[in-house]
Amino acid sequence: MNTPASPAHQGPGAWWQWLHQLWLSAMAAEDVTGIAVQVYRALIELPGAVVVVGARWSVSEPQYMRVLSAGRDDAVTWLPTEPDWPGGPTLPPSPVAGGALSRVYDLAGPERADVALVAGPLLDSKAAVVLECVFPLATGDNAGLWVGLESRPDPVTAERLGEQLAQVADVLMASNERILDARSHERRQARDAFLAEASLQMDASLDVQETLRRVARLAVPAVAEGCVVHLFRADGRLEPVAVAHVAVTAQERLAGIAHDDAWLDATLCVGAARRDSVVLRGPGLAGGPFDPDAADGGFAVSALSVSPLRARGRTLGTLTFLYGGEDDGMADLRTLENLAGRAALAIDTTTLYAQRREHVRLLQHHLLPRALPEVPGLELSAAYEVGDTSLDVGGDFYDVVAAGGRVALFIGDVCGRGAEAAAFTALARHTLRTLLEDGTAPGPALSRLNRVLTDERASRFVTALVAVLTPAEDGWDAEIAAAGHPFPLLRRADGEVTEVAAHGLLLGVVPGTSYQPVRVRLGEGDAVMMFTDGLIEARSADGTHFEENLPAAVRELAGGDDPAVGIVAAASAFRDLGDDDTAVLIARVRGQR
Repeated sequence: MNTPASPAHQGPGAWWQWLHQLWLSAMAAEDVTGIAVQVYRALIELPGAVVVVGARWSVSEPQYMRVLSAGRDDAVTWLPTEPDWPGGPTLPPSPVAGGALSRVYDLAGPERADVALVAGPLLDSKAAVVLECVFPLATGDNAGLWVGLESRPDPVTAERLGEQLAQVADVLMASNERILDARSHERRQARDAFLAEASLQMDASLDVQETLRRVARLAVPAVAEGCVVHLFRADGRLEPVAVAHVAVTAQERLAGIAHDDAWLDATLCVGAARRDSVVLRGPGLAGGPFDPDAADGGFAVSALSVSPLRARGRTLGTLTFLYGGEDDGMADLRTLENLAGRAALAIDTTTLYAQRREHVRLLQHHLLPRALPEVPGLELSAAYEVGDTSLDVGGDFYDVVAAGGRVALFIGDVCGRGAEAAAFTALARHTLRTLLEDGTAPGPALSRLNRVLTDERASRFVTALVAVLTPAEDGWDAEIAAAGHPFPLLRRADGEVTEVAAHGLLLGVVPGTSYQPVRVRLGEGDAVMMFTDGLIEARSADGTHFEENLPAAVRELAGGDDPAVGIVAAASAFRDLGDDDTAVLIARVRGQR
């Protein structure tokens, strides 16, 4: 935009028109330096102006200086790192927060000490009087405008020029505040997006080690150049469980430091005891592997942060970030602590999940036989697969009892999952085992179990299938009784597969129910297969049940080695839908008794 010539002395209308244009530009600028051309060109047109100097400085050092001399079209910008930097050694006094301070004074007067930063360009211009305005842009971020004049203006003009310079400063302060708000909003959006993605990534796995690796991978390089996750062991010591760095060689070295460096261990213990993050820079890194003055050059980090991993009232460990070069990420400790909180919750959740899964595995293990008995003349095979990822104990059970010259096989399923289902599973299994060990026939055994369940007023129904095999000439006689359970399959030595229609009511529903057995003869190579409904209810993506493929699978697999495992594996490979547990128990006649 072209600035109207000499707006400051063309009358109030011209000045306010120019100031309005400056405001519009300021509200669209991405940085206050972006509107410097408009400001400098307008100020150099003030009556008697020979030079316009602008500067910006922090609490301890200048950031830049810009100079526009009369007769020139463009301002010249210097940085303090340049060899011809024209600035002086002393910074101006910090302006009052929230306002601009303007004044007019002789350059040769005592006020010159306050303007040492820009005195060089002002003196070089042969200016005699300085029109000055210093103002804060943000906390620790200050700016100033100085207009060098040939002579002192009259008091009225001086007052007006001071007011106009202060108005320019007000526009610049408002512009910078809007820019800072916009950047803060962008950072918040970026931070929230990062944290949301971090939560999704960490929640995507219930495996502890995978969650820890995801935490480290998310942080590098999004947050810092390096990341280490430590967790407390049972003995109270911190142990590194995940390490990541942008450089592969640095990652290997960082892993070694994370394991056995005493300085880092002491630093992490201090950080773990805090409620907020601890940040170390410069001298704070002295004496450790990240000391920039170390003989081997240190680890080339400018800062290190340690955030405690705390979830559900427990401190799990620490999350450490290493920054190389500019540690811009350190400006937002809130993000680090938020990430640490989310990571701790994810780690704690996966740890509790793993513990519960192990408890469920142990409980499920105790509901099944540790091993099948060795029975001459029979090959016994069993397999069990958990189909539900809810971590509740399933209700499927099976067992084999070899006693009194006969072999009793049974399998069953308690409706539902969880602690109550586990209790009835244990009751059903141990009741049947006790009855069959005492020589009770299949039908009466089921009737007795039904009475136990109805007397207990069981809230869950139970299905069961019992087969008692007794040695006979050239084979075994099988007496089979069922209570609402899927029919067993009989595979003959020639591969023919048929169902054994064993009917009976569910257990625990109708008191006084009796169960009638079915008898079949098993010869050399014949096998009887018992299973729970999870096997036949496994479904493919198009909704087809494995029940349709089961006879072919039994024909192919029941004559091989470890047939129960093979059939369960075939159902698992077939399954896209269905999450019920599966149990399979097979007895095959083989060899001499």
